[in-house]
Amino acid sequence: MANKRPIVVYGASGFSGRLVAEWLREYNLPFVAAGRNRKRLEEVMSHVPGIETANYEIAETDGSVDALTRLFEGAKVVCNTVGPFLYNGPRVVEACWKAGCHYVDIGGEQTWVRTVAEQWGEKFAAKGLLAAPGTAFMSAISDAAARIMLEAAAIDTLEFLTMFNGIPTFGSTQTIFAVIPTDAFYLEQNQYKQWPRAKPYEVVVPGSVTTQLALPWGGFPHPVWFREHPQIANVKSLGGLLNRQIMEAVVATEKQFEEEIRPLPKAEQEKKLAEMAAAVQGSTPPRENTREQRTIDVVLGRGSTASAQCVIYGTCCYRQTGLVQAFAAKNLVHRAPRKAGFASAAEAFGARELLREVESTGLAKAHIS
Repeated sequence: MANKRPIVVYGASGFSGRLVAEWLREYNLPFVAAGRNRKRLEEVMSHVPGIETANYEIAETDGSVDALTRLFEGAKVVCNTVGPFLYNGPRVVEACWKAGCHYVDIGGEQTWVRTVAEQWGEKFAAKGLLAAPGTAFMSAISDAAARIMLEAAAIDTLEFLTMFNGIPTFGSTQTIFAVIPTDAFYLEQNQYKQWPRAKPYEVVVPGSVTTQLALPWGGFPHPVWFREHPQIANVKSLGGLLNRQIMEAVVATEKQFEEEIRPLPKAEQEKKLAEMAAAVQGSTPPRENTREQRTIDVVLGRGSTASAQCVIYGTCCYRQTGLVQAFAAKNLVHRAPRKAGFASAAEAFGARELLREVESTGLAKAHIS
């Protein structure tokens, strides 16, 4: 389908998709709000603040590779917000490649990020296209901070901690449960090593007198982004919610999976996990409040004798995600990415540029030392 509007927001009727549309409207960028249900798309878009001034259209699609390819033809970039990406990402990234447009998504599942890197990186690079999963609050902003730290210190080891206080959306909840069966890896001397299953970690969060619980949560994208890095050899990433009760429930679910669900066939595993996720979060949460939905990223770097650290205090993780997606789309509309093929947002658009954009909105502030 010929399309004069350069950006397609796929999954625009979801919580995150709507926020991407809000930021695209702020940037005065034309876009297509796409998804499976036109009525739902129209309803959601009608509630986007200032949408009457936006240059956009609505497109309904059945979500098949052929239909998505036709929808994406003529666009420059697709912002994919339809998770879990383990299940829904393959059709979209294939359609982007066939249509000849850049691909960015909000998924941080390590298994999915590895799939894009290993199966699509070279294919996209051959066409001069970008494939950038994980272009979101979790973990693009901490990645940008780490790359700035590398400029000033001779470090070869990175540790990341990402925590937020908020209500996971339906899509995020589905993703949390979808990654439970997957293998999570950290990086040790540029080789993947597997995290123990269903094991929580006590972590120290700056600004808090009590410790919090964190999980590898599928492994995060950082070890994949840095696996071939000439300077970095070791990477570990942990994260979770700043709510110990919720994290204890997640740990209990992971243990239940190992004991009761893993022995089942894969299709049955996925079905039960989806049912469990729907029982936890089946509706759209309220709009984020800057005084309640706080975020924090901690990045620690270490070398033989050198060290560096960064703490990023922020708010509203989903609004940050919407901004990062729109920032990526704006860049791709106007210029080629700094790196084609598989890349992180910081590699594709510049670490300082990405961090500066988030800080300029007041949604986050990095303190690097």
